[in-house]
Amino acid sequence: MELIAKERDRLLQRTARFLGLAGTIVALVSLSIPGVVPLATYLEMLPLLAFLVFSHIMVARSLAVIWASLGILAGIGSLLVARAPFGETPSAGLADALAPLGAAGVAAFALVLVASLPRILLLVLGAVASSVIVQSASTGTGALSGATLSVILGWVLTAVLGYWLTASVPRAARRIYSIGKAHRAERQASETEAQRRQGARLLHDTVLATLTLLAHSGVGVAPEALRQQSAEDARLLRQLRLGATPTPQSSGAYNLEKVEESALGTTLESVKQRFGRMGLEVSWHGTGQVLLPSDVLDAFLLSLAECLENVRRHSGVTQAHVTITDDATTVRAMVTDSGVGFDLEGIDEDKLGFKESVIGRLREVGGNARLFSSPGSGTTVVLEVPR
Repeated sequence: MELIAKERDRLLQRTARFLGLAGTIVALVSLSIPGVVPLATYLEMLPLLAFLVFSHIMVARSLAVIWASLGILAGIGSLLVARAPFGETPSAGLADALAPLGAAGVAAFALVLVASLPRILLLVLGAVASSVIVQSASTGTGALSGATLSVILGWVLTAVLGYWLTASVPRAARRIYSIGKAHRAERQASETEAQRRQGARLLHDTVLATLTLLAHSGVGVAPEALRQQSAEDARLLRQLRLGATPTPQSSGAYNLEKVEESALGTTLESVKQRFGRMGLEVSWHGTGQVLLPSDVLDAFLLSLAECLENVRRHSGVTQAHVTITDDATTVRAMVTDSGVGFDLEGIDEDKLGFKESVIGRLREVGGNARLFSSPGSGTTVVLEVPR
């Protein structure tokens, strides 16, 4: 939204500069026609017109109202110099020569003067002043001259254009954001459905097939083959718990490798992706190149996943930070969120969801967990396991 607002302001500024410079140049050429204004008057107008051009250039660089104010003053001053003295009859073509200056050269500032009441007041004063001066330079009597009407029309059109761009661009940005949000939700739903189908196929090809054999007492299958198949299924379920996606090689066979030690970094990314699909953005900090025994890695990552699940469900925020550190004997993970937090003393320890799923799991492998939280200040959990 902020970027779109900046682009909108830049468009208004550049349009005002282009329109203002074009109107000023046309008026300058018209005033250069012999007989429209005396030479002395023409020379007096040049510094004011030069400052008007400078104001348009500065408005294109900054939305500061001071440059629009000075530009309008320079434009009105140019009109006054061309019209003076008021007691004399103006030349026949003076009003028509001044019309581009009032209708575009000065009115272009209206594009950037519709955002607030003080600016609108400045816009109205500029429109009234320029219209009155051009009307006084008209040779006709009675109704408004064509030159005056063109000045009024120029101010109205630029003001309407400025207001339309100022008001419509944010609405369009909000609609684009809502469309993008709906697209992300649809994509997430599609990915979830695809994962569900993949999971169903995977279980059908492996675990359910093994359970069917067991239900029929393994008829026709050697006990050793059944034990091997069960072990393969157990490793598959382990990878699924850690967020991995085993690659099918053929029906009933998946790419599973038996490892005694696993690199922490290879599985952290899968946990991050899994929670990302569920709407929780996880930012990892620290090292991921730590080798842990498989049983310790299981306990560590499953405890970490439980903490992130608590953040997703209870914190009220959509982002969590995980910092991994290690020393010669211990690997630590600090899970932090800036959510609603809670009072540790006001909650029964038996009801804490991580008592068994986090603390108990870590203690089984010689680790530990500590919890820090307070209402309104977020929550931090420190997980520790031995190397």
